[in-house]
Amino acid sequence: MPVTRRAFLASAALAGSGGLRPPPAAAADTPRSRPPKRLKPADKRVAVVTTTYHYLSHAYHIAGRFLDGYLKGDGHHFPEFGVASAYVEQVRATDLSRDLAKEHGFRVSDTIEDALTLGTGKLAVDGVLLIGEHGDYPYNDRGQKLYPRHEYFKKIAAVFEAAGKSVPVFCDKHLSYDRTRAADMVATARKLRFPLMAGSSLPVTWRRPELEFPLGTKVTEALVASRGELEVYGIHALEALQCMVERRFPGADPKPANQAVKAVTCLQGDAVWKAGDDGAWSWELLEHALGRSASRNAGDVRANCRRFPRPANWGNFVKGPIAFLVEYADGLKATVLQLDGHVADDTFAARVDGKAKPESCLFWLPPPPGAAFLEALASHVETFLTTGKPPYPVERTQLTGGVLDYALESRVKGSKRLEAPDLDIRYDPPSDSGFRRGDYANPVK
Repeated sequence: MPVTRRAFLASAALAGSGGLRPPPAAAADTPRSRPPKRLKPADKRVAVVTTTYHYLSHAYHIAGRFLDGYLKGDGHHFPEFGVASAYVEQVRATDLSRDLAKEHGFRVSDTIEDALTLGTGKLAVDGVLLIGEHGDYPYNDRGQKLYPRHEYFKKIAAVFEAAGKSVPVFCDKHLSYDRTRAADMVATARKLRFPLMAGSSLPVTWRRPELEFPLGTKVTEALVASRGELEVYGIHALEALQCMVERRFPGADPKPANQAVKAVTCLQGDAVWKAGDDGAWSWELLEHALGRSASRNAGDVRANCRRFPRPANWGNFVKGPIAFLVEYADGLKATVLQLDGHVADDTFAARVDGKAKPESCLFWLPPPPGAAFLEALASHVETFLTTGKPPYPVERTQLTGGVLDYALESRVKGSKRLEAPDLDIRYDPPSDSGFRRGDYANPVK
């Protein structure tokens, strides 16, 4: 059997080393499989306040990047902030926080106050990660899971008031299931003068293609095709919608742009298809959105949605699709379609003034276990904690969470169109959308 040049060189190297295998590569050379550990404690400290911390939970993905770092560019990156403490409300057999505390040396706190003061009685951290996602919490009659984000936030704010100073706070996903509580959180942050960031990972994840509207683009109609449990995934779809349509404003006027939503309607089942046939939303935009889907099912969307076996814990819904019809104060018409059975991803399409065909893209979500869309979010959170400046206004998430609350209220009120006077929310879109460019894969060079 012939000996290849590669085999000959390998055997020669082995012989030259006295028959010993070469030592394994240093961790710095294998960041994809054996990343290095922090060599010294982080310069700044962050408190994690969360509902539960288990494998693949949001706390695992977001706080984990502050513990273990992540691949950035050609090397392994550790944030300037390290985890100093963790308050975990629900600790079960699957909990990871206790073992991670031993491994990384952070404090396990029984109260939110202790997590922020580290037992000193004074504010002792430089930032707060509020992650109210996952865990055993009840649902209300609208199908909203009653995560205690607002309750956590008020306790965090109380520590700030007592200390007479504050630090940046990041709130994962929507501020609260309840729009009045969300408004209170934004008002409290303003009153106490601390930076507040919130929102979904979809606005900052990868887009295929890399679609970013220039500020001032005249979007005349928009649609997002999505899926999943109505509230849990509905906020993602609305955030994807809003990060695109907010750019219809130039952002250069003395007053913040009027992003206000005038009214919201939620439709179910065959009423969704009838609304499309009647022109309430656009079949053409849906076709363009589905043209970007990597998960689109074969066959008729109407049949696929009707056949989808909706999990019992998603709530008591009519079989078939769900639609949020969103009427903006400036006349923009937008729709979110939850099309379980036909797609399992999130796509966007819009009519733009001056364009012959709709513009469209996929919000690409690299799958677990890495769930790199949460890494994309964590990198923005890191920058926010460092600078004290949110990458996009918290009012965006106040608006999307408010639309979601109205939509779920409309559903239980028989799909009644609801006026939304408290969603007269104004903010300017960021100059840079902040989504990830390129690809998540990072080949070894």
